[in-house]
Parts: sequence; structure tokens; C-alpha cells
Amino acid sequence: MLKVGVFGVGHLGKFHLNNWKEIKDVKLVGFFDPNNDNARIAVEEYGLKRFSDEEKLMDACDIIDVITPTDHHFDICMMAIRKGKHVFVEKPLAHTIQEGRDLVNMVREANVKMQVGHVERFNPAYLAIQEMNLNPMFIEVHRLAQFNPRGTEVSVILDLMIHDIDIILSLVKSDVKNISASGVAVMTETPDIANVRIEFNNGCVANLTSSRISMKKMRKMRLFQKDAYIGIDFLEKKTEIIKLKQPDDQNVFSFDIDTQHGTKTIAIANPVIPQANAIKLELESFVDAIIHNKPTVVSEIDGFLAMEVAHQILDKINNTSILV
Repeated sequence: MLKVGVFGVGHLGKFHLNNWKEIKDVKLVGFFDPNNDNARIAVEEYGLKRFSDEEKLMDACDIIDVITPTDHHFDICMMAIRKGKHVFVEKPLAHTIQEGRDLVNMVREANVKMQVGHVERFNPAYLAIQEMNLNPMFIEVHRLAQFNPRGTEVSVILDLMIHDIDIILSLVKSDVKNISASGVAVMTETPDIANVRIEFNNGCVANLTSSRISMKKMRKMRLFQKDAYIGIDFLEKKTEIIKLKQPDDQNVFSFDIDTQHGTKTIAIANPVIPQANAIKLELESFVDAIIHNKPTVVSEIDGFLAMEVAHQILDKINNTSILV
């Protein structure tokens, strides 16, 4: 039985508490949170012990779950890793590039497991395409949210766009060649809306737009590759695949089109998307990696690479945009 301690029981932390209680092979030991209102709710609703000493909570656990503001990630993760604890940390991995690099090195030296909370990797709409042969050459992304003061201690790049950066880096097996970006700070001191173009060495281009000051919500990614288009709606949990029909394609709607190279058959598929709790899936995968000594699905290196690209984007925006 793996013992879990949670650092941070605010809005997202409560989702983690709910899911940890449903995962087998783990036991919630307690939590640390300096906010008395958050702590009171966690004690009353979950019957958990509140620890006033961070080290004592870590010493009582095998797994440390870090759901604090980003600028606290490094200190908590560093302490846990030095104590030989496995760490799940919410995205982004750390507050600065140097902190992220140091955590990657510490995890390797300590031989512990770390997973970064890029939860969209576990979105059922995204999981529905995992068996496909994906080699996108153009990617279009829109991630729009209504304004919420929570999470605005970081820019929209590190708050929202980083989800899509992580997925794109996992899909495109090539190094980044060039980044161009523009962004505007509207409601906060950092960019609240941004548009980014990432070019890869293999020729793939990704165009990303993220906003946290929109009137409507949207979380869509469109992948274009030779002979196929894949549309993923992370918000509505829907996936659409349009491609040239293959002999083994079954239960798909298809039609013929005439081209200069002859008639081709187009197949349209809408995979059945099962009901799934992405947060529970990511925590379960972390536990499974620990128990069976497997690589984590979103490793500290994945988290660092996404964070590194996000900071490159911020540098581009700061050098080319006027923040108002």
C-alpha cells in the first residue's frame, strides 16, 4: 500500500483528493496547506489529517502530490526527491528553466519516479487516436477560456498553452527549428492571449492560439498529415478522423471522390469515446509506474521540454510585443 501526501488542497487539490480516495493500492495520509480555509474544508469533508510540518508529512509518505502555485514547486519537489519520495507535480514543472533542469537531474540521481500533470494526455478524446499511425505535418490549436483569477500568477502560455505544447512535442518526433509569437497582457501583468507558430526540423508546423479572456470555451486540436485529418475536441470529448479508406476499415461512413489521379474512397470515423476521468487516469498511471517500475507517461523530461518551449515563446513575446 503506497502512502500519499498532498501539498495544496485548493480548487484542483480537492479533485486530486477525490480521486486518490478511489485508487486502489494507495492510502491518503494527510495534507499540507498554509491556507486555513482550504485546510478546514479538507479536514471536514475528507477527514484528513492536516500536517503543519512539511517534512513530517513527507517522512510519512511514499508519494508526494504537489498541487501548489508554480513558484512553490521547486522547493517542495526538491525536498521530496532528496528524501527518496516519488513525486507527482502539476504543470508547469517549475517556475524557472534552471529549477526545471535541476529537478530533472535530481530525479535521475535519486532514482525515483516523477510525473508532471499534463492531464490532456489522458483526455479520452486524445486517447482514442493512440493506435493511429500519427505523423502530422500541420497542427492547428485553439484553447480559449473565460477569465478566472485563479492561475493568473503565470502567463496564458504556462497556464493553458503548455497543455498543447506538451501534446505537440509528444506527437512530432523532431526538434524545434523556429518559434514566432505575439501576445498581449490585457487583464494581468503577463500575456493573456497569444498566437504562436512553431516550426520543426522535419517540416511540421504548429499554429497555436490560447486565450483566457474569451467569451466562450474551446479546446480543439486539428492534425493534418498525408492521407488523413484528425480533429480532437478536448472539451466536448469528441474525435473525428477523415482519411483515405483502407481495406481493413470497418463501420465507417465512406464515399468516393474523383481526383486527377483517379477515384479515391474517403472514410469518416467518429470513434466511440468512453466516459473517463482524466485526473484519475493520470494518477492511476503514476501508481502503476511505481508499482511495476515502468517509465511515467509524462516524465520530468517531458515536463521540462514543454516548459522550455513555453519559456522560449515568452521570450519571443517579450522581445516583439508591447504588453498593455
